[in-house]
Amino acid sequence: MKKQILFILILLFSILNAQEKEVKVAFLSDVHFQDLYGNFSDNDFKGIINPKTGKATILRTMESQLHSTRIFNENYFAFIAALDDIVSKNIKIVAMPGDFSDDGQAYNLRGLHKILEEYKRKYNMKFYLTTGNHDPVGPFRKDAGKDDFLGENGKPFGIYSKEMIGEKPSRIYTKDIAESGYLEILNELKDFGFYPQKNDLFWSTPFNKNLISSYSFDDALVAADYTKRMYEVEKGFSVPDLSYVVEPIEDVWLLAIDGNTYIPKNLNENSSNPSNYKGASIGYNNVLTNKKHLIEWVKNITAEAKKRSKTLIAFTHYPMIDYNDGASSEIEKLLGDKKWQLERVPQEEVAKIFSEAGIKIHFAGHMHINDTGSKKTENDFLVNIQVPSLAAYIPAYKILTIKSADKMEIETQILDDVPRFDELFPLYEKEFLALQKDSNKLNWNKDILKTKSYRELMLFHLKELVRLRMIPNDWPNDFIEKGQNLNGEDLLLLGYKGINRKIIQSKNYKKWTFDDLILDLYKFQSADELAKRDIPKERLEQYKVLEELFAENQSKDQFILQLKMLFKILSHLSNGEPSNHFEIDFKEKRIKNI
Repeated sequence: MKKQILFILILLFSILNAQEKEVKVAFLSDVHFQDLYGNFSDNDFKGIINPKTGKATILRTMESQLHSTRIFNENYFAFIAALDDIVSKNIKIVAMPGDFSDDGQAYNLRGLHKILEEYKRKYNMKFYLTTGNHDPVGPFRKDAGKDDFLGENGKPFGIYSKEMIGEKPSRIYTKDIAESGYLEILNELKDFGFYPQKNDLFWSTPFNKNLISSYSFDDALVAADYTKRMYEVEKGFSVPDLSYVVEPIEDVWLLAIDGNTYIPKNLNENSSNPSNYKGASIGYNNVLTNKKHLIEWVKNITAEAKKRSKTLIAFTHYPMIDYNDGASSEIEKLLGDKKWQLERVPQEEVAKIFSEAGIKIHFAGHMHINDTGSKKTENDFLVNIQVPSLAAYIPAYKILTIKSADKMEIETQILDDVPRFDELFPLYEKEFLALQKDSNKLNWNKDILKTKSYRELMLFHLKELVRLRMIPNDWPNDFIEKGQNLNGEDLLLLGYKGINRKIIQSKNYKKWTFDDLILDLYKFQSADELAKRDIPKERLEQYKVLEELFAENQSKDQFILQLKMLFKILSHLSNGEPSNHFEIDFKEKRIKNI
């Protein structure tokens, strides 16, 4: 009996000890924070009054949200809900892989700082940020503004940083709407990873290798200075790089890679001209050509981590591995190489180089999608995890549990219910009425204001985005015109053409349309396996039948060939690697569903 009790106690102790050693990190990407209740330092405007709350609110129009790949307003509430959820799970480390702001305006950065500082103070949380292409939009501060803020009369008006910008006659001016550069972002948010903190065990940049061998906080503070974090992106053009590595908890290193590469448009122009730099949305493809010092730095850091038995977790704004689950070539054949954001797909060389440099696990954002990709070679195994955006479908964040250096668990936390998500709906009602009076304006679907949860709102946003932007911009007109009046049964009969097979019962296929098919394709692109929650099970089974039929179909008819590619894309996107809740075994080089 005593032996049994002793065995149970030892077992319980070992379980508790293992749990204590497990480290959890939450990843919140593409928050695109805009401060609904912020203020400007040089203008008294505080927004328009919301009749539901009586509060002044600075918000963008619903019309603009439904033409954008992210929303601008309700993500404010989603961000707070996500942080509260992280608090409830007792997770203390939060990494944010870029686009933490929406174009880095000063008033939004101040609002973000305030929220992060509150959670840091109240709950002892640590935040580690890295930059995305929306923070900053360019390396240096640039005058800017937006035409689509919602006015008191329900119509859009402009907020600009100076005159001669923007189109709206109804406007106000504030310097706080200008797009901040690296310097302004560093000054405002330096306490959240960009500068060393006293409780960090280690912190360094690509420009100070001495810190690795003999670390001191004071030396790290000197190395963090803006002027010491510059590199030549082209000869004569010096721009900042805010990459860093930090040890927030013993034996875990977070590698925050600044993947922004701002290349000058004109090499004869002044290097300090903020308008002379291209955007950074291409990501790692430009790192390979114009930011090579990062590759050498990553090699050094991974070598040091291995030597010192540190578990290294990398995160950047940009993906390292193709996130289309092998469908990119079919997408290009069907839509063309300039559509579906194919220019953002990383070259295969990116995964090869960073895998060989020693990175095993990498978290990214940018694409607003849920996905897992891997690159396996004889010697290396790299896993790229795409963190969904809180401002798009499917709204979620990721939790990494480090069980050991070789075993890690990933969970995806969907934001179904967000308190106050419908707080701004009365203001959109006013906007809709104003749009109705203008017969030249395309009205958005007012039913979006009937949604009952944040997740439902984001799904409706995707539906409107596909209708208003994706189909008109990405898809061949003739293909959409031929398909738009078809239902599932029509597609089934087209699939059977020329195939000697017994025709199955087709009446149940009438329940859905060609438009449903296109929307479901985008659901899978955005949410991966999590899209299955929002597609009827019967329809998913019917899609498999259609995928097989069109794969067999040898017709040379242009429309049939296009449908064949569409179903092949659907098959790829709906059968990717596990992306919801899974375990990575780096020793066995495999990803397993949990």
